[in-house]
Amino acid sequence: MNLFDSIKTTKISKSRFITLIGNGAKLERALINFMLDTHSENGYLELMPPALINSESLQGSGQLPKFSNESFNCSNDDLWLSPTAEVPLTAFHRNEIIDSKLLPIKYVAYSPCFRREAGSYGRDTKGLIRLHQFNKVELYWFCDPNKSLEAHKSITADAETILKKLNLPYRLVDICTGDLGFSSSRTFDLEVWLPSSNSYREISSCSNCLDFQARRSSIRTKIDKKNQYIHTLNGSGLAIGRTMAAILENGQQLDGSVKIPDALVPYFGSDFIKTA
Repeated sequence: MNLFDSIKTTKISKSRFITLIGNGAKLERALINFMLDTHSENGYLELMPPALINSESLQGSGQLPKFSNESFNCSNDDLWLSPTAEVPLTAFHRNEIIDSKLLPIKYVAYSPCFRREAGSYGRDTKGLIRLHQFNKVELYWFCDPNKSLEAHKSITADAETILKKLNLPYRLVDICTGDLGFSSSRTFDLEVWLPSSNSYREISSCSNCLDFQARRSSIRTKIDKKNQYIHTLNGSGLAIGRTMAAILENGQQLDGSVKIPDALVPYFGSDFIKTA
């Protein structure tokens, strides 16, 4: 189908990068617009943050100093390539006291993400699964500290909505304490079925960070005339490349063509990706 090329892309950059081609680029663009529209209709405000962010932003969200070896940085300018839109979205309200009447604040953002993938040598070296640069639609909540447990269920359900609309087989996993991310108090992973590997693969992690990021970023709200640290939640809604892989694998027909999910047809413009 010639949807992407990783071999020629090594001439442009290095390994673990791809160039999307033709229907591959078209499918990625369709998924981004579909996800943004779906979440916007569900009450999220769309933001488009910068891809270069400062150290203070990474410290506030919890990426620094613990994960400095996993991010790309421009040392001369104290700027880093954003590993996820979670970072700039957290920093958007740094050093603020948010009116409790405005809560919850729900943001959705499309962004390119950049990661070194340290420690993943030899794993998923081909395809769309583990790249140094990938696109993602991120969901982010600032909420009342007394309501974050319910908010966690809601943000996870919002991410699930995309999988349901695309009719992709998936499962929800409640991550055990030992596998939680540095900032998270509880995480639900959404894992999509990929026939090529005969396994479920993570396509979204939805986390309740309680006041961890808010304390590091000094984000508060006033409740009963007292300033309290706000609670933050984040989740992928979804990772674009992995969603594309799931569609290509689960939608493949006997003749080699790929059936486009009905909900995506208005964005993609046709029902099938046909073989060349």
